[in-house]
Amino acid sequence: MPTITLPDNRQLSFENAVTVETVVADIGSGLAKAALAAKVNDVLVDLSHVIEKDATLKVITAKDPEGVEVLRHSTAHLLAQAVKTLFPSAQVTIGPVIEDGFYYDFAFERSFTPEDLIAIEAKMHELAAKDYTVTRTVMGRDEAIAFFRNLGEDYKAQIIEDIPATETLSLYQQGDFVDLCRGPHVPNTRHLKAFKLMKLAGAYWRGDSNNAMLQRIYGTAWADEKALAAYLYRLEEAEKRDHRKLGKLLDLFHTQEEAPGMVFWHAKGWKLYRVVEDYIRNKLNHYDYQEVRTPQIVDKILWEKSGHWAQYREEMWVTSTENREYAIKPMNCPLHVQIFKQGIHSYRDLPLRLAEFGSCHRNEPSGTLHGLMRVRNFTQDDAHLFIREDQIEAEATKLLDLVYEVYRDFGFDDISCKLSTRPAKRIGDDTVWDKAEEALQRVLNKKGVEWTLQPGDGAFYGPKIDFKLRDCLGREWQCGTVQLDRQTPERLDASYIDEAGNKVVPIMLHRAILGSMERFVGVLIEHFAGKFPAWLAPVQATILTVTDKQSEYAQKIYENLKKQGVRVEKDLRNEKIGFKIREHTLQKVPYLLIIGDKEVSSSQITLRSRSGEDLGAMSLADFMSLLQQEIALLGRGKSG
Repeated sequence: MPTITLPDNRQLSFENAVTVETVVADIGSGLAKAALAAKVNDVLVDLSHVIEKDATLKVITAKDPEGVEVLRHSTAHLLAQAVKTLFPSAQVTIGPVIEDGFYYDFAFERSFTPEDLIAIEAKMHELAAKDYTVTRTVMGRDEAIAFFRNLGEDYKAQIIEDIPATETLSLYQQGDFVDLCRGPHVPNTRHLKAFKLMKLAGAYWRGDSNNAMLQRIYGTAWADEKALAAYLYRLEEAEKRDHRKLGKLLDLFHTQEEAPGMVFWHAKGWKLYRVVEDYIRNKLNHYDYQEVRTPQIVDKILWEKSGHWAQYREEMWVTSTENREYAIKPMNCPLHVQIFKQGIHSYRDLPLRLAEFGSCHRNEPSGTLHGLMRVRNFTQDDAHLFIREDQIEAEATKLLDLVYEVYRDFGFDDISCKLSTRPAKRIGDDTVWDKAEEALQRVLNKKGVEWTLQPGDGAFYGPKIDFKLRDCLGREWQCGTVQLDRQTPERLDASYIDEAGNKVVPIMLHRAILGSMERFVGVLIEHFAGKFPAWLAPVQATILTVTDKQSEYAQKIYENLKKQGVRVEKDLRNEKIGFKIREHTLQKVPYLLIIGDKEVSSSQITLRSRSGEDLGAMSLADFMSLLQQEIALLGRGKSG
């Protein structure tokens, strides 16, 4: 006689074992219509799951994140069913849920076309409307292999062959389509309404280039049409904001095949980069950091000693000369330890905060390279704090303050925080890891920061706090990190003298706020759509003359603004003023200073914003006052 406890602590009792579906119907008809799956004792299950003992129950609907995942998983099966209906000789392989959607890989004798995609999506809607009940059955491994071989599904049979013989497998059927899957799935295809197929791509079977090339169909699915429309709008906006397109349009940077994963910064892009760098440098001065510079190429002996060679070798660029093997540095940490080791440090010298805009290289796979977002050569706004045990909480708290302060200035207020704990591949014993993880957790809790746990996602030498920014389109970007490291200083023989005159190994806090400078600039370009706030814009103002008769006055204005530190350009071409305005508005310059005969005679300028607003005639001093007021706001203005 199972007793079922609901989230509100209400309890329902049944005389015999009962399905989740029956329990949900007993709760209410409205909930029964909306239910997609359930959590029984915190395990996600189908509505057909049988409850035999006392249990807790939470009903999952499309309003729950888990419900949306179930919808996407089930829509992937609907996609496979549609493909098999239209193209019976196609073989199905795998179809997992991914961020914002799903995909399914197929083996087929010809390439799918965009027209096929339209037909497949239409068939999916047709099949979903048939209200197929989705049923789950179990089957032994050998039986399942034979079952799929008889269907001609050789890839599916290969998948099952790799599963241990002792494992019982679950199959899901809707209409005449059957697929291998752990589930859970929606109870009926009528729940599958808000979806769209997005694109085609190639994918090697099991990700191995030695295997056959399959065809991957990507799709997205949402709780309702409104959510789907909002997602498609975000994609459209993201396309407009693509930093690679804007980088070309605004003449900021480019990449090319001769230097894959490396950035060619143009003059305007480098100005933007330097504005960001100078901002961080000013923060470092305020927080009492010492800026340092370390070599690019270091003997592999150091990387072996630090542990990076064993843990990170495949991502390192290696070179050799005179029978010595070197690595181009992929990170700065071991090199900062070398600076710390020069001379004898007392406990009174700590904390010692070393910062570097360190140029690093990592051998990222060519297929993952993406504009500024994923590169092989990047610069970290990196810092390492050498501290005593009793300074952990105070210094980590200061780091949190600094991180949030910087993000706020750049216009990011929605920040998520994750505590990443020990990975499977790590150095150091568990007692050391316990202390490090507990220390970071204590700091987060005392600071009152909301955080979630990422088990197993820490660095190989210590746990870390990761910060993700949410941009104006709701996309998350991994940027900053604070890492507590008890391993590296010890491995590299770093020490200080304590009050008793003993040598003690310092604790090292790794800290990056922006992460990769290149990537952060890419995030800024997309967040602001190239319409940077005045303090950040590579060109803050452009002077435009109506005719060449105003060139001398315009030159004086230009020189005056340059002396006051304004990033200003001038356009003295003998072109129509409307043409000039359009051109520089497209360049997203915050302010256009227009000079005609009237402005020359009155010693003024006429000011126009990039939004097209005419701000009227004013003196140069008034313009400077307006610009300085906006700069004082830093990034608290609206995104583009």
